[in-house]
Order: sequence, then structure tokens, then C-alpha cells
Amino acid sequence: MRTSRNSNDRAQLQVSPEVGTWLARRSSRADDWTAEQLVDAKRGTTVSVVIPARDEEATVGAIVTAIREELHEHHRLVDEILVVDSHSTDATAEVAAAAGARVVAQDAVFPALDGLAGKGEALWKGVAATTGDLVVFVDGDLYDFTTDYVTGLLGPLLTDPSVAYVKGFYHRPLNGAAGSEPEGGGRVTELVARPLINMFWPELSGFVQPLAGEYAGRREVLESIPFVVNYGVEIGHLIDLLELRGLDSLAQVDLGHRVHRHQSTQALGRMSGQIMQTLFDRLERYGRLVTAIPPATMLAQFQRGASSGGVERELVLTDLTSPQRPPLASLPVTLRPENELDLQDTA
Repeated sequence: MRTSRNSNDRAQLQVSPEVGTWLARRSSRADDWTAEQLVDAKRGTTVSVVIPARDEEATVGAIVTAIREELHEHHRLVDEILVVDSHSTDATAEVAAAAGARVVAQDAVFPALDGLAGKGEALWKGVAATTGDLVVFVDGDLYDFTTDYVTGLLGPLLTDPSVAYVKGFYHRPLNGAAGSEPEGGGRVTELVARPLINMFWPELSGFVQPLAGEYAGRREVLESIPFVVNYGVEIGHLIDLLELRGLDSLAQVDLGHRVHRHQSTQALGRMSGQIMQTLFDRLERYGRLVTAIPPATMLAQFQRGASSGGVERELVLTDLTSPQRPPLASLPVTLRPENELDLQDTA
């Protein structure tokens, strides 16, 4: 392990013994298991794959087809493929259905509730709309998807009952006009999430990509934690599960390579703000930081456009408030319209 040191070179920097031990015990590779081996290990366990998708008609069909043909029809490893259509304006739903997925509109799950916008909302609704004992999440914008993503995430869960939740990691190139930077992806992880994790939850510093969109968990575990409705959902999961179940219940798997659609710098700024809001919420919840004034939730950004207050830019304001859906296990069996429930966790 390579370490960085300060100029006087007096500090020996190293991860804690707990993290070092965890890295050795709970890190694996997708090719450590074959689909055949996992089918043998399944022994009646059911598996659902949830794909949140918004305007992903170009990629979602190939993802669904690969999972259906190889892992559902050929190997009988996956029992259910669900695409949650998150307010798409293109043919995402039609393409996914034609490829063999069951498709649900995000707002059609728990229709008695006011719909909330965001990736985490789609994931929460996806868990609610499926029945598998294990739930695998796969993003719908992957250009180079292989079924190793699914088998890799299922490996630790099907072969080790002490593992509750598995995160994927991969090489993420950043492709742009100047060429490709082999490890340039994951900018929000490196610039925002990782420094904050190391400051406040160093127990999680061993995760290569804590914000990865590919992960899997046991249903009872996923139903026991809240879901932040926006991009704070992944960091919220890791922190909550660390606090509630301990580091050794978490694992990570190298899924190889990932190419997906990159977002603009301003979009990444909004994503970063949501992640920071979630992390500060967890600092307060778990008593790790007390602040006299809570963080502001309004993000001001500038873009080319009409002048604002003497500045030759257009001022754009985004509310980064990060509402949460409560643990699914806490919901009543039936949501009665005559007794409306406030399921937005604002505690």
C-alpha cells in the first residue's frame, strides 16, 4: 500500500487494523464465482434485479436482454427483472418491456403517496415492487454491461450468510474531447465523498467506490433502512448499515470495467451537494457532530445567460433538501387513503 506523507515525513500513515483486516476478508472479484456455482448455492433463495432508469432507451434493452437470456432463462439464477421507469420522456419503458423486463412507473408504486423525484425514490419503489430474498441494483445507463456484474454481487450473499450488503467497484474511464483518462471517472467520489468519509467515518475508507450504483443486499436488510430519495441514497446506505450492523456485514466486489454516460460539471455539483446534505444529516443522527446552525440547502450556480446583479451569468438556484423514505419494514401492510401517512422522513 502506497501512502502519502507530509513534508517533514514524520507521520506514519496507515489504515486502521480494522479496515486492513476488512479489506482482506471482504474484498473479492466477480470471477471468483461462476453462475453454475451460484445456482448450486442458491438453494431456494430468490433473486430480484432492480434497474432504475430515466431516459435510458439506448442502453436499458441490452442490459435487460443479457440478464434475461443468461441468468434467468439459461441459468435460472435470477427470478425477477424489474425496471423502474423514473419519469422518462423517451422510450425507456417500451424498450425495457420488449427486452423482457417487468416495468413499473415510479409513481405507480404506493400511488397514495405524493411522488418524490430522485434515484433513491426509484430504488425504494423497486424494493417495494419486488419479492426476491436478495435484491441486486444495476444502473440503466451502462454501455458495457456484462452479467458478471450480477453474479459478482450475488457471490458473497449466496456463499456467506454473515454478509448483508455488497458494493461493486470497477475501473471508470472518463471519456472527453481530449481523449480518455483511464481512472478519471468517479469525480464526486474522489473530490467529495472520500474526503468526508475519511474525516467522519474512517471505518468506511476501505470502499473503493462508495457511491457505486451497482450493489446488492438481503431484503430484510434493505427494508430495515431509510432511503434518501436523491443521490445521497448510496452514502446513506453505507453509513446506516455500518452503524446498525457493523463493518463486517458489508463487502465489496471488483466488477472490472464500467463505462456510462457522464454528467455535466454543474450536475455533479448538485449531486455533490445532495451527498453532503445526507452525510451531515447522518452526523447529527449518530451524534458525531453538533452544529449550532444546520447546513443551508440552497445551491447557487452560474451558467451562461442573462445578467444577474451585474454579473454576466445567469444565477441558477437548486434546493438540495434531501427527503427520505422510511424503512419499508415500518410501513403498514395497506396504505389507507382516508388515513394519509407522512412517509417523508424529516427527522
